[in-house]
Amino acid sequence: MERPKNRFLSELANGLGNHPDKENILLEYESHIEEILLESFNSTNEEEVGERIVLRLGRPEEIAELWRAELTVTPSNMKWMFILLNILFFGGGSLLTLAHNLFQWEWLTVIWNHLTAIPTLIAFLYMFFWALLGYEIGKGFGHGGRTLLRKTFLLSLIPNLMLMFLTVFQIIPHSWFAPLLTKTFIIACIIFTIILYPVSWIGYRWGRKASI
Repeated sequence: MERPKNRFLSELANGLGNHPDKENILLEYESHIEEILLESFNSTNEEEVGERIVLRLGRPEEIAELWRAELTVTPSNMKWMFILLNILFFGGGSLLTLAHNLFQWEWLTVIWNHLTAIPTLIAFLYMFFWALLGYEIGKGFGHGGRTLLRKTFLLSLIPNLMLMFLTVFQIIPHSWFAPLLTKTFIIACIIFTIILYPVSWIGYRWGRKASI
């Protein structure tokens, strides 16, 4: 049953042309074809197996077209987009905290009280942001996105670490974060920070699989 696999990979290789990630793409699809062949061990009809591969993965020319189109999304653009989104998230939160503590605006106090009442929900929404980061990189860059994920994660984490540093050393008064800043909340923040990269990695693997 090697002929259906070799024919599919050969057509895909021709369609990819000089794609910079061609080798990794072919390896990725070869592993998926191997899974399909294992599932089709009881079939002796090569045409049937070939059709099953195309049905599961798509036609080689269509796959190659998608990968060529994704070259327009550069790693640099993807990386800085997520970094800026994270900065906006922290910048918005910082401005809200600063305004709440400097001005006695009733409407702002209402917003602050509502937000500080749902820290767990905010934390999970933030984790979803990191999972989305991994997913988009995995979907957009496939196997070759691992280095991009690592760089983007480390750069995006800078605002998180700066805020933790400023808070721990009380450069930012603890009273500004009342009633959030308890020992339980601090421990939860540390745990969430530790698991952010595994969450991003899971999202990356999911996105890489979705690109197939």
